[in-house]
Amino acid sequence: MSRSMSIAVFLAALGLAVLRLGAEVGNVTANAQAKPESMPVKIDNFTFGPAELTVTAGTTLTWTNHDDIPHTVVSTDKVFKSKVLDTDEMFSFTFSTPGTFPYFCSLHPKMTGKVVVK
Repeated sequence: MSRSMSIAVFLAALGLAVLRLGAEVGNVTANAQAKPESMPVKIDNFTFGPAELTVTAGTTLTWTNHDDIPHTVVSTDKVFKSKVLDTDEMFSFTFSTPGTFPYFCSLHPKMTGKVVVK
């Protein structure tokens, strides 16, 4: 094989390898972005912490009651509602659509929080 032919074959093989690597990196990035997020919210000392969260659509929030007193997690627009949560009990909700979701404890209405979904 001539030298110019060998160089052309080498460059073609190198080009294919770069394209394949680029495709694999793209797939890894897409897979990493597709993984749903999960975030904790503490219920403690009659507060939700953090009181306000901004998340992306698909994120699941899990509220855990760390108080010795029961609490609830209730959306003001009735999108989600927990049962009464005793100490260390949890409630989870996945936010699939963008919007602003204020919520409160129905047993202690001064306890409020807000989730902003982008």
